[in-house]
Amino acid sequence: MGGNTRELTLQAKRVISRILYITLATSGRNCEPWNSPVYSAFDKDYAFYWVSWAGNQHSKNIRENENVFVVIYDSTVPEGTGFGVYMKGKARQLGVRDGAEIVKALKLLYGRTNKKPRSPKEFLKLFPRRVFKFVPDTVWVNGGGTVNGNFVDTRIDITAELLR
Repeated sequence: MGGNTRELTLQAKRVISRILYITLATSGRNCEPWNSPVYSAFDKDYAFYWVSWAGNQHSKNIRENENVFVVIYDSTVPEGTGFGVYMKGKARQLGVRDGAEIVKALKLLYGRTNKKPRSPKEFLKLFPRRVFKFVPDTVWVNGGGTVNGNFVDTRIDITAELLR
């Protein structure tokens, strides 16, 4: 896969807007890896939001370790033509002091499927689910090349193009 970073960034934006699930890679204090697909939405700055049960392993891991890796991969295309967006950054659970951001996140999440957002209070205090936010600091897409005549998968940094 070739192309300049502008073209690749446009392709990444298309994948991000079309694919409803991101895959989170997290680890807690014990450094045990955990991988979870979650339904998500994003804002104009490419901050991602999702709702999860506070007791899920990835939720616990994020509370222990904010460093997260996210992949959005278009697996709907024929073999050998897939395109992925890879992001490294920080995630956190939104709380009582983040009321306006929870409202924003719920509008984005429920808006992706044209549903009425639930009340923010359903994601606080004694309720079991929480709203989470991921902010990428580095973004790549997959590319390709050859080494000694063999195809190898490469990564092309599009951070500056996507996050400006």
